[in-house]
Amino acid sequence: MHMADALISPAVGGTMWAASAGLIGYCSKKVKDDLDDRKIPLMGVVGAFIFAAQMINFTIPGTGSSGHIGGGMILAILLGPHAAFLTMASVLFIQALFFADGGLLALGCNIFNLGFFPCFLAYPLIYKPIVAQRPSDRRLFAAATLASLFALQLGAFSVVLQTVLSGLSELPFRTFVLFMQPIHLAIGLVEGLATTAVVIFVWKARPEIIQPEARDATVTKHSMRIVLIGLVLATVITGGILSWFASSHPDGLEWSIFKTSGSEEVSVPRETIHSSLEKVQEKTALLPDYGFKAKPSAPPAETPEVWPAYDGGTTVAGLVGGAVTLILAASIGYALKRRKR
Repeated sequence: MHMADALISPAVGGTMWAASAGLIGYCSKKVKDDLDDRKIPLMGVVGAFIFAAQMINFTIPGTGSSGHIGGGMILAILLGPHAAFLTMASVLFIQALFFADGGLLALGCNIFNLGFFPCFLAYPLIYKPIVAQRPSDRRLFAAATLASLFALQLGAFSVVLQTVLSGLSELPFRTFVLFMQPIHLAIGLVEGLATTAVVIFVWKARPEIIQPEARDATVTKHSMRIVLIGLVLATVITGGILSWFASSHPDGLEWSIFKTSGSEEVSVPRETIHSSLEKVQEKTALLPDYGFKAKPSAPPAETPEVWPAYDGGTTVAGLVGGAVTLILAASIGYALKRRKR
């Protein structure tokens, strides 16, 4: 659900940049005052895992479309809403700047759509009331699934509103929303399952991360190491190997654009802020589209599409992106807590 710059106007992009920047400032203050120091390493590790997990597009049967998890609910449940929002912003910043995944003008939209709804609406209004003070496998499954569905539906609807407010005549509201909402309902079901799996793993190893009131004497630093090591291994395997198995079908947003307009891309005004930011992104993207840059002198070779797509560039992108996200998210946590001290 990463929006490209072509989907939004400068006015909408600037407004959403301001909204996301305001939320980042608010969350930074809350993290500085309230975050448990023991969760700072978790910010980096879970952020790296979400980066890697978003590289895996899974096919939606019978549609010709695919989707990937957003990860906002995983972050909110494990870190709390404020640290989760900062971590999601870190993931999306790294993706846009170094991998050309999502536009720079659209970065404020992407941070808001993928961060605000899971962290500040789905988490407190759906997840917490269901789990309450009695977490169990069933409660965690129900809460994670319903919250993921709710957050993704709101995020998809927000994408539609942002494109309509940007004046894109190629994507009329009624048609666009009728494709966006159902396909993201299917993606949300898979996200709910993935969220449940991660949350239950952490709950079994370190229950007070999920339930702060749980202060069982048997919970030790060793169990935190299990969580961190488990997520690091999952990040390496997902970004380094499983990324080869990503679906080649267009994701839910691209599929909806194609169904609505007849093309997976919309026209971009030239000689505008769009083209200027595109040039900036071309220079900063070290591994565009999660692969090595093509040599300018060599025309792209036409090779038959194969699956899985064994690609060293994808592996490098997954490992490097995960590592950079880990460093950035953890550094933000450490810097904020150090300022408080």
